[in-house]
Amino acid sequence: MRILVVEDDKQLAAALRRGLEGEGYAVDVALTGTDGEWFAAENAYDAMVVDVMLPGLAGDELCARRRDTGDWTPILMLTARSGPEQEARALDAGADDFLSKPFSFMVLTARLRALVRRGGRERPTVLEVGDLRLDPAVHRVWRGESPVELTPRQFALLEFLMRHAEEVLGKAAILEHVWDFAYDGHPNIVEVYVRQLRQRIDEPFGRASLQTVRMVGYRVVDDRTDEDR
Repeated sequence: MRILVVEDDKQLAAALRRGLEGEGYAVDVALTGTDGEWFAAENAYDAMVVDVMLPGLAGDELCARRRDTGDWTPILMLTARSGPEQEARALDAGADDFLSKPFSFMVLTARLRALVRRGGRERPTVLEVGDLRLDPAVHRVWRGESPVELTPRQFALLEFLMRHAEEVLGKAAILEHVWDFAYDGHPNIVEVYVRQLRQRIDEPFGRASLQTVRMVGYRVVDDRTDEDR
């Protein structure tokens, strides 16, 4: 098994190399994000261990670039800063797992073994409704060729609607899947986010793909005219 370690702390990188080689892995080490990107492009790996904070190219950007090229080698992200925002950022970039420093080498190797057993996952399908596209892998949305910036919650709402294109989804279903079953706020939050989403994906483009079905719910449809198609 061949592992790429991308870590700018020389002592930690050397320790990871020694430990992983002791576990029977072949290990390549890159000390910058730029070098890590080159190694990943030139060689086939069973898994990658990538620090978030790297000189040259940040770890999450390195991960996102590999996913953009269609490389789905399992990636374990390391970071000195823990917390949900850091974890979400790493996972949104395409990482498969996340480990905060300081960490147990035993835990790191166990997670690597799990990732290697799982193997490279297939790229998630790009969702398309008309000329509206959503790529779950890189967390991006386009209307035609124009990128659309969304907050994480707006993205989650649009993804749920697009996975059920043309279907009418009620508020309860949206709350359950986009928020969670324990959400006890006002159900009008759905209306608020639908309105925000229209302002991002429809109104700037003179479109009306996000529709309200009175007393029932919401749906996303292909609203292009025959000429647009």
